[in-house]
Amino acid sequence: MTIHQTKKTGDMMDQYGLDSPRAKELIAAARAMAPALRMRKAQCKAASRVPDETVAEFHAAGFFKILQPEQWGGYAMDPQVFYAVGVEVARHCPSSAWILGVIAVHNWQLAVFDDRAAQDVWADDPTVLISSSYAPVGKVKVVDGGFRLSGRWSFSSGSQHCQWVFLGAVVPTPQAPFDMTNYRTFLLPISDYTIVENWDVVGLQGTGSHDIVVDDVFVPEHRTHKSMDGFLCNNPGNAVNTAPLYRMPFMQVFVRAVCTATLGACEGALEAFVEVAKTRQAGPVKMKNDPWARQLAAEVKTSLEEMKLTMIRNFDAMMACCRAGEPIPIEDRVRYRYDSAVVADRCLALSSRMLKAAGSGGIRLDSELLAYHLDILASQAHVANHSTPFAVNMGGVLFGEENTDFAI
Repeated sequence: MTIHQTKKTGDMMDQYGLDSPRAKELIAAARAMAPALRMRKAQCKAASRVPDETVAEFHAAGFFKILQPEQWGGYAMDPQVFYAVGVEVARHCPSSAWILGVIAVHNWQLAVFDDRAAQDVWADDPTVLISSSYAPVGKVKVVDGGFRLSGRWSFSSGSQHCQWVFLGAVVPTPQAPFDMTNYRTFLLPISDYTIVENWDVVGLQGTGSHDIVVDDVFVPEHRTHKSMDGFLCNNPGNAVNTAPLYRMPFMQVFVRAVCTATLGACEGALEAFVEVAKTRQAGPVKMKNDPWARQLAAEVKTSLEEMKLTMIRNFDAMMACCRAGEPIPIEDRVRYRYDSAVVADRCLALSSRMLKAAGSGGIRLDSELLAYHLDILASQAHVANHSTPFAVNMGGVLFGEENTDFAI
C-alpha cells in the first residue's frame, strides 16, 4: 500500500469513524436524550411499545441514517458509530435501544439487496423503516418471477413503527426441501402482512416484538436476499452501494444489534448499583464503604469497558479489510461472532452479582436494578445471543477443524 493510499484510508476513517465530528455529534445527541428516555420508560413498558416521540427523536437526530447509503440521504458510517449510539441509548432505556438497533440495521441490509428493493421502499420516502423476524419458519413456493410466501413469525421488534418487514424462510429444492444454505430474507410491504399483538414478557417489554402473519403473498425475486451472498460478501446491492461498509458480512453487522442493547443495559445497571451504594446501609457501614461492593463495581466497570473495546477492535479490523478490498479471515470471523454472542452471558452474570449485592431492596418492583436485570435476561432469548454453538464452532476451528457456521 502506498503512502497516498494510506492517507486516503485514514481520511475515510476520519470521516466515517468514531473520531469524526458527525460521530461525536450523534453520540452527544444520544446522551442528551437521557432525561426523556428515562421519563418515558414506564410509558414504554405499559404500552408494550416505544413511544412515537422517541422514534421521532431518533429520526431527527439522524440515528436511522448512520448505516443507510448516502444515495438515500444516509451517512454510511462505520458500524462502530452506530453501536456507540446504541450503548448510550440503552443505558437509559434498553427497549428503545433494542428497537433502534434491530430496525436501523435494516437500512444497512436493504443496501445489499438488489437496488430495485431499495427503490420500492425508499423512492417516495427514504425515512421509511423496516422491522424483521428472521426465523426460517416461512413456507415458500417457487413461482414465475419470484415466490409465494406464507407463515407466522414471532418477535418482530418495533414492527408498529415500520411499513415493511424482513422475514426468513428456506427456499426448497427437489434435492433439499430444507437446506439452510438456501435461506433467504424476504422483504414485504405492510399491505402484505398482519401484525398480531401478543408481546407479554418479563423484560424488554417496550420493544413491541409482536407476531407477523403472511397468507400466500407474492414476493418478487429482487425483494429477496440470499444468506450465502451475505456470507460471501458478494451481494446484488454491491453493484450500486460500493462503499466498504456494504462489503461487511451480514451477520457480523446484524448480531451487534442484539448484544449492544444488553451491553448498554448492564452499564445502566452499574449506574443504578452505584446510586444504591450511596445510601444503603450494609451492616455496620455504608454500602459505598464496603470493600466487597467497591471491588464488584470495579470489576463490572472493567468488564464493560473490555467488552466495548473488543467490539470496536473487531469492527476496526473488519472495516480495515473491507477498505483494503481483502477478505476477512474465516478464523477471525468465527472469533468475532463468539465475542458478540458471549456479551449477553457476561452481562447477565455481572447484573446478577450486582442485584444480589443490593440486598432485599433489589427485589422490589420499583427497583431499577431489577428492571435492568430482566431486560438483560430477556435479551438472552435471542438466538444470536446464545453463545454455546459459536463457542463450539470456535473451539473446533482452534482444534484444526473446518468452520461449520455460515452465520458469521
